[in-house]
Amino acid sequence: MSTPNGTANETPHESETPAGARETTEGTVYTVTGGDWNEIAAAAKRADDERIVVNMGPQHPSTHGVLRLILEIDGETVTEARCGIGYLHTGIEKNLEFRNWTQGTTFVTRMDYLTPFFNETAYCLGVERLLGIEEQIPDRASVIRVMLMELNRISSHLVAIATGGMELGATTIMIYGFRDREMVLDVFELITGLRMNHAYVRPGGLAQDLPPGAVDQVREFVKKMRRNLPEYDKLATGNPIFKGRMEGIGHLDLTGCMALGATGPILRSAGLPHDLRKAQPYCGYENYDFDVATADTCDAYGRFLIRLEEMRQSLRIVEQCLDRLQPGPVMVADKKIAWPAQLALGPDGLGNSLDHIKKIMGTSMEALIHHFKLVTEGFRVPPGQTYVAVESPKGELGVHVVSDGGTRPYRVHFRDPSFTNLQAMAAMCEGGMVADVIVAVASIDPVMGGVDR
Repeated sequence: MSTPNGTANETPHESETPAGARETTEGTVYTVTGGDWNEIAAAAKRADDERIVVNMGPQHPSTHGVLRLILEIDGETVTEARCGIGYLHTGIEKNLEFRNWTQGTTFVTRMDYLTPFFNETAYCLGVERLLGIEEQIPDRASVIRVMLMELNRISSHLVAIATGGMELGATTIMIYGFRDREMVLDVFELITGLRMNHAYVRPGGLAQDLPPGAVDQVREFVKKMRRNLPEYDKLATGNPIFKGRMEGIGHLDLTGCMALGATGPILRSAGLPHDLRKAQPYCGYENYDFDVATADTCDAYGRFLIRLEEMRQSLRIVEQCLDRLQPGPVMVADKKIAWPAQLALGPDGLGNSLDHIKKIMGTSMEALIHHFKLVTEGFRVPPGQTYVAVESPKGELGVHVVSDGGTRPYRVHFRDPSFTNLQAMAAMCEGGMVADVIVAVASIDPVMGGVDR
């Protein structure tokens, strides 16, 4: 960096001058690329005290996924904390530019792999806004989207509580959490044919309607989950060991949340009842009756309580969805957008039904041509750009969609809450103990698939 008068702010020692330094008329310009570990290690060597720099991850069993934490510690106290990301990078956002608009759902569902329905819905809402068909989405499709998102919220929170408990040594909570999540995944498998990475939400509606027995299975799940939720209270909420391990840990007040852009349970644990389902309703959320869970603890314990309460509220919404379901289509009527699929479960998995294939192959040349064009080329989206956000289990999940008028996205960029919330890691951990880093990261509940898009 250089000052306006053309002199560098600080003249580095000759041996410290980066290889990317060059002289210009305005002073010395440095090109900085990576090198975080070398810089910290070199600074630690020059220091006179007993500070140590350690890597926690990216394979440490007590961190969420392949997250690298670079910690500078003085004894057991963390004096500096940084996140190292990028170990799971998939290039999903770039790949979307080489697929048509419908194929994009098969990519975005894999980002935050614990919240696939939120990824799909946010993306499809953005495409539908550019198409100008928001008002044409069938009511049944919107109700099913809401129901699946709330079931997905429950499954995501169950993983957060289960893995967080496991990292603290509370293995019973881990067993209970994954036991209950299996019931949600069974529902997903019945409805979409897959436990995760569904690509079930499509621009214009859904891939197919609910199969026979789905409503009954969802009602049965709600009944079982209402019976199981109090077990988490008995195990953890009032447990003095559990509370002692989480209260006051990972502290981040409202000012810090606003400065760092933290959303979701982290923001609501600071007392602000901000929820996009209430603040900027989508998919008809304004018609559902539910409460926004908040706490005033600003710590990991408050985030745990919020996730428990949000699961109870999600069960309320799912029941309302079941009551609202009315017979009708699940895809827009416009055949130039609607994917012409009549899906059926065959011996090789979910695919086009044989009857549908026989019809388009044997009786209607126009249907065959239309099917071929729509599947291989896709539909065109008018040029423009938009930003759509939904309330995912981890916070605001936003998508910026740009179209140049073609059959493929010009640019799709996601604002993933895990990526933004990880900024709070340093504020939560610095000044605390090494062991408390685990609790703080668990309370953020980051999923690296969403961070490394």
